[in-house]
Formats: sequence, structure tokens, C-alpha cells
Amino acid sequence: MKIHEYQAAGLFREYGLPVPEGKTAFSVREAVELARDFTPCVIKAQVHSGGRGKAGGVKFAADLPSVKEIAEGMFGMRLVTKQTGSAGKIVRKLYLTEPAVIQREYYLAVTVDNETGNYVIIASNDGGMEIEETAKVHPERILRVPVSMTEGFKNYEGALIAEDFGLSSLQEKELCRILRGMMRIMEEKDASLVEINPLVITAEGKLVCLDAKVNFDDNALYRHPEIAALRDPEEEDPREVEASSYGLNYIHLDGNIGCLVNGAGLAMATMDEIHAFGGEPANFLDVGGSATAEKVKAAFRLLISDENVEAIFVNIFGGIMHCDTIAEGVIEAAKETGLRLPLIVRLEGTNAELGRKLLKESGLAILPASDMAEGARKAVEEAKRYAMIRKGGAV
Repeated sequence: MKIHEYQAAGLFREYGLPVPEGKTAFSVREAVELARDFTPCVIKAQVHSGGRGKAGGVKFAADLPSVKEIAEGMFGMRLVTKQTGSAGKIVRKLYLTEPAVIQREYYLAVTVDNETGNYVIIASNDGGMEIEETAKVHPERILRVPVSMTEGFKNYEGALIAEDFGLSSLQEKELCRILRGMMRIMEEKDASLVEINPLVITAEGKLVCLDAKVNFDDNALYRHPEIAALRDPEEEDPREVEASSYGLNYIHLDGNIGCLVNGAGLAMATMDEIHAFGGEPANFLDVGGSATAEKVKAAFRLLISDENVEAIFVNIFGGIMHCDTIAEGVIEAAKETGLRLPLIVRLEGTNAELGRKLLKESGLAILPASDMAEGARKAVEEAKRYAMIRKGGAV
């Protein structure tokens, strides 16, 4: 789960990290009122995306008329960055912060190294730049320092980064304090990423977190209601928000074949199989290992709400999951929604025979598949056929 910069900055303050004073506005009038005793200031569009500055989402306001003009231009604008894609994101909030006189800029982040299972500090002298671009063009400028999850952060690990940054001894101590705070956020809030870009040295020689970004592990949100409350549904795909309310793992993609699968590994394999037959999946959708018929119906509603979907492939390998439960949910969903899309179902595992029997006797035009490859092939073929029919105006 992502949060806005102003929310991440609040979390930084809670953990003692040095951030500029800031105020959040939800309208032009509020921005002007907040800025009366807060100019000059930097105005930042609040959307879930990096690269806002290059896209016109970060501007300096010297006085109140400038604040009003900038706020009027930003509120409601569609901010398009590399991360948002061409669709962009609508700006609904602005964050006004104190300006800083900057001497140096750095990149600093803590995340989890999936290969080792430990934390890793990622640091670079190219602060303010997109770290992906730096990694692509100048990988030698990125320093990675592993940190043991069991032993925790050590000052010598911070010293390695301070040396790379060319910091003084006093600045090194401040850097270590910042890193310990970042580590605490990772551990205590189940964060997946804590990022400062840029971390700056001001004219006074102080280290300041000029930007703040924190992402969280969705699977741990039940332990942190205070973090879950920070979620901004307007920044997310409505289907993904609805999916989370049912405990479904859903990610929208750009293809035309809807996938309903149990288990993340099988879902990935299903998408690969669709690709192998020349098709494009419309989503990643994992209903989990213990889905109910109601959950399956919710998953179906998500799939058919995507106007690009031209066929649905249900691929279930039942272990804890009972195939007859899936079949019941599929039948009910197809009938309730008046489904007209081609529907391909592959059931294997616990109660698979019963599930197939229920589908066969349902009276619905469901295409059975004996294995994943056959199901993927049929889904691609049926999607093409349906697309031709729809193009001809028959549906």
C-alpha cells in the first residue's frame, strides 16, 4: 500500500527524522489561507507517483498571489509521469513545505532484499533523480549495504554510506540517526520501502529529508489499523480497492483475457501460458486457497467490470480449496450477471469430479478444459472469436 508524501512526512516526524515544516491543502482557498504565514513555500502535488517535479507537480511560490496561481493550476490537473503512464493521476491535494537552500542532494532508501531476506540500504549521490534511471545509466553510482534483520543496523554500515557521500563526522552521526529511524519504520510498521529522495545538505550543513515515501506490506495491514486508515482509494484502481475488501489479490492489466485462479504461483503460470498461445491477460487475480462461493462471485464481478475482457479463464487446482465450491460460485455468478462472455473452466484436485458435474448440469455454455494449456489455448481462441463478433455489432 502506498501513502502520500504529506502522510509519510508525518510518519518521519513521529520517528524523529528531520523533515521541513509542511501543511496540506484540499482546495485553492485552503492553500491560500495556509500560506498567509507560510511564504515563500514549495507547493507539491500529492499523487502516488515519483517524478512529479519534471511533470510540473512541484513549484516554488514566492508570495500569496503565486500560491493562488499555482494552486489553481494544480488542483484538478492530470499529472502524467513515467510511473503513472499516459492516463496520469488527478491532483486533489497539495502539500506546502518550507523551502531549503540546498548544497548537495542524495538518494537514500531502505527496503527488503528478496534474495537474502534481509534489509538493504540503497544509497546514491544522484539525489533527486529517479533511482531506476540511475541504475540503468550509471549503476556504479548506487551503493547497496546489507543489514541483518536479526542483528539490526550497525553504525559502521552508516559510516560506509557517509564515506561515499563525503560527509563530515557530525553529518555521519546524523545520517546514522536517520537510518535508525528508517529501520524502525520498516520493522514497527511492516513497511516494504522507506525512501528519501532527495536527502539534502542545507546551507547550514544540516541533513534534511526533503521528500518522504513509504510503502507498506498489504498482508500486514491487519496489524496496523492506523496505517490502513491512510489509504487513499482515489489513487487506486477502483477494482483493486473492491478486490481488497473481499480479500482478493487483484491487479489490473491491459489484456483481454480475464483470469480467475487460486494461488499466486498458479496465477503467474496461467498468465505465462496465455502469453505462450499469443494472448494477453487482463488481470492477475488470486482468490486464495479458501475462497467461498461469495468470494468467487465477487471475483467474477471484477472481471466483467473490465470492458476490455473478451473471455474468462477459470483455472483452479484444489487442495484446501474445493472445486465444487468454485463451481457453485461460477454458476451463481454467471447466472446473476447474465454472462455473455466465453467462459473456460479447468478444475483439478479436491472434489474436481463433482465440480465438473455441477458445471455440466448447470445449463450454461461453459467450455471445459482438461489442463492449463488447453484452457489457455481455448481462452485465446474464444477471445479472438468474441472480438470479431463484437466488432460486427452482434454483442
